[in-house]
Amino acid sequence: MLFKRRVYLKTVYDFNVKMADGNEKSLRDYEGKTLLIVNTASKCGFTPQFEGLQKLYEKYMDRGLEILGFPCDQFKNQEFDNIEETLQFCQSNYGVTFPIFAKIDVNGGNAHPLYTYLKEQKSGILYKNIKWNFTKFLVDRNGLVVERYSPTTEPRKIEDDVVKILQTKF
Repeated sequence: MLFKRRVYLKTVYDFNVKMADGNEKSLRDYEGKTLLIVNTASKCGFTPQFEGLQKLYEKYMDRGLEILGFPCDQFKNQEFDNIEETLQFCQSNYGVTFPIFAKIDVNGGNAHPLYTYLKEQKSGILYKNIKWNFTKFLVDRNGLVVERYSPTTEPRKIEDDVVKILQTKF
């Protein structure tokens, strides 16, 4: 009798992340959703992108879009030390209602495993590492990374891709 080997394809759903309050959250909780995963910073030239991300979130959250923000302090220390300051800043200045998680590293030996996976799935133009704050990864409803966007890509320029993924059945 022949047995077929089951091939296990890793997805973003295989990762746990730390929420801002320190509790662990499985990304499996977002299964079936379209995700836009972004490393963020509160004191960066790209910080105004929070406004565009929030608009995108408000427009498409009812259709299954989730934006996941991961504060990162690896690029010229442009994030608050205290996560509460980060949350307050995002809410009061940009009205952010999408989830902001605990601060993480996206590059180097302490890079969060989620970001190691994201970079393996979609590398940058010249190399895999994250170049700067507000690098964005679009993930389909099956948990697969479909696109990577540079920090300079405004959220409004991602909208067409988001809509295509939202319309795709899984």
